[in-house]
Amino acid sequence: MSDWPIGLSTGCFYQTSILDCLEPIRAAGFGMIEVCSFPAHLDYHDSTAVKRAGALIAELDLEPYSFHAPFAEHIDITSLDGQVRERSLLEILRAAEAAAELGVRYFVIHPGPENDNIPDDQRLRRMENAAAALNQLSQQCRRLGMGLVLENMLPHLFFGRARDVLWMLGALETTEVGICLDTGHAHLSGDLRTVAHKLSGHLWMIHASDNHGHRDDHLPPGEGEIAWDPLSEQLSRLHFHGAFILEIAGNSDSNALLHRARRSARFLRDVSRRIHLARRD
Repeated sequence: MSDWPIGLSTGCFYQTSILDCLEPIRAAGFGMIEVCSFPAHLDYHDSTAVKRAGALIAELDLEPYSFHAPFAEHIDITSLDGQVRERSLLEILRAAEAAAELGVRYFVIHPGPENDNIPDDQRLRRMENAAAALNQLSQQCRRLGMGLVLENMLPHLFFGRARDVLWMLGALETTEVGICLDTGHAHLSGDLRTVAHKLSGHLWMIHASDNHGHRDDHLPPGEGEIAWDPLSEQLSRLHFHGAFILEIAGNSDSNALLHRARRSARFLRDVSRRIHLARRD
């Protein structure tokens, strides 16, 4: 097993322009990024702003590995209100066009709404609504030259359970849709390795963050309580070949943040090497 590629989500700078954070990210040693779609960070409705971001990404020789689709309470492709679903899908399709302009490999989406007030008697209808929208989105992503990737959500939210994500993959018309394992979300479910195993057959990439089991802290891997050695050994046995994208909470001190990100990347590489050496013995 060789080291998995490690990139950094620009979401740790979501409150500042993407144009102001790309050079520091590159200087910190990261050659791969996931692009955050928060409007203050990158207005994906503004084609000029998207082109400027793409030009700077190319100039800095960064690999735009993935793009995180917008998510907010008003964006809900599962809604029972047809107008809400249509507006939500149009918003996500607009973001997909921007992602394609940047040349990303994967378009990552939260498949469910950002609230936990979903009555049980609505679940099936909402899942079917999501499948219809994701079928359209997956077709558009293929036309744009990207892969569509579904992320497991927080365990108290819709699509926070592995079985719901797998149901969605089965409901889609295509098999060309993958999964992004969010380690922080899965750890909060109480059994990260079981979630990883269940999703492993469709796993294309990892959102790597850590926490202490109580809330989604978005700590750098190695700063929380996730056991990264056994998880990495499991991913190696499952022949995972994607990238780890660090999803780290931002703060006002960008230099300290990037220092922690670099330290975390070294930590993950050390874990990878230990697993590699152990498998050779």
